[in-house]
Amino acid sequence: MHRLLVTTDLLGDAAPTLPADAARHLKVLRPKAGEPIELFDGRGSWRVYAWDGGLRAASPACSLPADSRPPLTLFACITKGSRWDWTVEKATELGVTRIVPVVSARTIVRIPAGERAAKRARWMRIAEDAARQSDAKWLPEIAEAVDFADVLALVARTTCLVGALTEPPPPPLAAAVAEALRANGPGARRELAVFVGPEGDFAPEELAALLKIATPASFGPTVLRAETAAIFAVSVLSALLR
Repeated sequence: MHRLLVTTDLLGDAAPTLPADAARHLKVLRPKAGEPIELFDGRGSWRVYAWDGGLRAASPACSLPADSRPPLTLFACITKGSRWDWTVEKATELGVTRIVPVVSARTIVRIPAGERAAKRARWMRIAEDAARQSDAKWLPEIAEAVDFADVLALVARTTCLVGALTEPPPPPLAAAVAEALRANGPGARRELAVFVGPEGDFAPEELAALLKIATPASFGPTVLRAETAAIFAVSVLSALLR
């Protein structure tokens, strides 16, 4: 089924007029008469329509309760080129609620402050495409790129696992997540998070600062690329949360 992202108010309209972006996308799709089209708002609500040269409601609007979406943040140092785009795409498919791009000491990609809003807008478009194609009902919140020193306050508000090699060796990620969930207690809504470093790993002083507010965890016996580590971690956390 074709899916189009729209504002929430359009879902109350039995014969909505699409905004320009969605209308252009639908024109490219060339729907056939009677073909179902789903409109969704990225906030847990959607409605199915039938195409007859225009959109006609084929079902009532549906919504998921907000508490059906476990809070999960990905803090990740920005990787080079298309690797970061891939991370945003896959994290959206896996259901993260927030993505916080981080510029650390060893992050290769440096984004000037004046370009961060435009970069965020581009990442949101990638997330929108990923949500459309994966039948996701929610879009993640994506922050503007933030410098490492400024992200620590955000990390401290979450129960955060960080991929790190420490002595003694940290527990496997799944075990660390299970322990964090037990510590949070039944029904707790404290946000769970994972922090993944850059291609060159965290600087020693960065890791030391993180380990004061986050729990180290092992991502396995092999050395994962930064983008692989991010999606591995999100997959584990998402599976355990659900």
